[in-house]
Amino acid sequence: MSSRSPLFCDAALASRIEAAEAELIVAASRAAQVRSGTPGFVLPVRGGAATFAGTSSPFTKVVGLGFGGVPEAAVLESLEHAYAVKGAPVQVELAHLADPEVGAVLSDRGYRLEGFENVLGISLGLEPDLTPPAEIEVRRSSDAEFEEWLAVVVEGSVHPDTEGLPWHDEFPRAAVEEAERDFASVGVIRYAALRDGVLAGGADLRISGDIAQLAGASTLPAHRRRGVQAALLAIRLADARDQGCSIAVLVAQPGSPSHHNAQRSGFDLLYTRATLVKAP
Repeated sequence: MSSRSPLFCDAALASRIEAAEAELIVAASRAAQVRSGTPGFVLPVRGGAATFAGTSSPFTKVVGLGFGGVPEAAVLESLEHAYAVKGAPVQVELAHLADPEVGAVLSDRGYRLEGFENVLGISLGLEPDLTPPAEIEVRRSSDAEFEEWLAVVVEGSVHPDTEGLPWHDEFPRAAVEEAERDFASVGVIRYAALRDGVLAGGADLRISGDIAQLAGASTLPAHRRRGVQAALLAIRLADARDQGCSIAVLVAQPGSPSHHNAQRSGFDLLYTRATLVKAP
C-alpha cells in the first residue's frame, strides 16, 4: 500500500458519500416500516433526511445534513416535533466537512455532542493489494443460508471489541437482527466468511453509483484475530472494483481495531461525523 497516494476528501466528495448514506438509511427505514407495520416517517432536510423506523431502530436519525444549506428554524421545529410525538430524541450525524453554520444552529437549539465516528475511504483506481488468508474462504451468501448467516452476524455484533472509544449507539439483539433483514430487502449484498469450513463471520456491501459502502462486518468472538475481517474486506473491495466503483468507504469508531485494520489495509481517514442529540 506504500505506493498509493492518500485519498483526499473535500466537501464535494463528502457530500457524495453522505448522500449515499442518506439514500441507504431512507431505503432501509422505509423497509423497516413496511416489515414491522410501525408508522414512521421520512422527512427531507436540506440535502439530508430525518427518518423514524422505531425507537430502537438504527435507522432512526438525521443523516446527510449540511450539504444543501442550513435548515431554517421552522424546519427544525417541525422535525423535532415529529420525533417528540414518537417519544424519541433527535439524533443528528453531522460530518465535520458540512456547512459549519449547521453545527452552530443545532448547538443554539440545545443539541448535545455525544459521540464521534470516522469515515474512512480507499481509491479503487488501482486493484487493492490485499490477499485473503489461505485458511479463510469468503463467498457471497445465498438466500438459503440467510438465517444461519444472520445468527452469526448478530452474535458478533452484540459482542463488540472493547478497544477504542465505545459506540454512541448500542442496539439490542433484536434491533440488529431486524436491521440486517431490512438491509437484505433493499439489495445490500451479503458475504459469508468460513474458517476451516465453519461460518465465522459476515459482512455487507452496497453500491451507490461509483461508491461502495462497506458495512455490517462482524466476526464471532471465537474466530477473531484470525484474518476473517481482512478476508471479508479483500473480497468486497475486489467485487466493488469489478462493478465499476472508484471509491470504497466504511465507518469505524476512533481508535478501534476496525479503524486500525482499515488503515493497515490502505484506507485513509476522510472525515469525522459528530453525533448531536436533543432529548424530546
